[in-house]
Amino acid sequence: MKANIAIITAAIKRRNMSVAVQIVLIVSCIIFLLTISVSASPEIPSKGKHSHSNDKSHTSLEDIDMPRFAEPVANVTVSLGRDALLACVVENLKNYKVAWVRVDTQTILSIHHNVIIQNNRISLTYNDHRSWYLHIKEVDESDRGWYMCQVNTDPMRSRKGYLQVVVPPMIVEGMTSHDVVAREGLNVTLTCKAKGYPEPYVMWRREDGEEMLIGGEHVNVVDGEHLHITKVSRLHMAAYLCVASNGVPPSISKRVNLRVQFPPMLSIPNQLEGAYIGQDVTLECHTEAYPASINYWTTERGDMIISGKL
Repeated sequence: MKANIAIITAAIKRRNMSVAVQIVLIVSCIIFLLTISVSASPEIPSKGKHSHSNDKSHTSLEDIDMPRFAEPVANVTVSLGRDALLACVVENLKNYKVAWVRVDTQTILSIHHNVIIQNNRISLTYNDHRSWYLHIKEVDESDRGWYMCQVNTDPMRSRKGYLQVVVPPMIVEGMTSHDVVAREGLNVTLTCKAKGYPEPYVMWRREDGEEMLIGGEHVNVVDGEHLHITKVSRLHMAAYLCVASNGVPPSISKRVNLRVQFPPMLSIPNQLEGAYIGQDVTLECHTEAYPASINYWTTERGDMIISGKL
């Protein structure tokens, strides 16, 4: 607790406040820390059945006139970089004070009308001595967690709400495949890594919408970060899309071109052509290869035909 008081005192002194205001804030902080400490201690049960009953009746009468929370502190979900608002509504507050605390670090963010923490993204507004709003600008993933609204009664009364910071998916370029060139017959693996919160769902599909031949089966989509293709063939040559989504818009995709090297294949529609003497004739030959082949015609004697003339 001494360490917390020292930190808070230093934070208050760094602000441009009068000495009197600083003293009031430091005293308020100490009171809140003592309240937290006391509330965390185990309760000592009263002795005797009769005295327990009297204590209970006395507590019930006191509760009627004590501050009470009009509603829970609602959980809030915000996208990374947006602004968050946590609301705490307290009725019958009277002269008690309200504080906002970050639960996981036990950091006091504000006490009543004053922001304690040295963080320009955090501010406080209030309304009619009843509604207390904690504002967090441009939320970061480090802001994710539980936030507690406390009233310095004895014992302390509090409500807490969770700030969830969601992050849209992003492709991790350094761990994701780029365009791939492979020889026909080899095994190929395309990899796609994505990050975000919640953890993104990743799938692979062909950009042209055609089915993929994977493991001997024709499928439209392959789930997961890895697309394994066994004995790749020219039929696999296409542009593939890795799509990552986690329910936080927008989804994102990465395009990977797969090129398969294979030797030239020839096909001749008509192997025999007839023509009269002096008539023009066209000989047709289709080739398929990657990379593209260099095509030329030769005579029966092996002479290359230049410019389409014998």
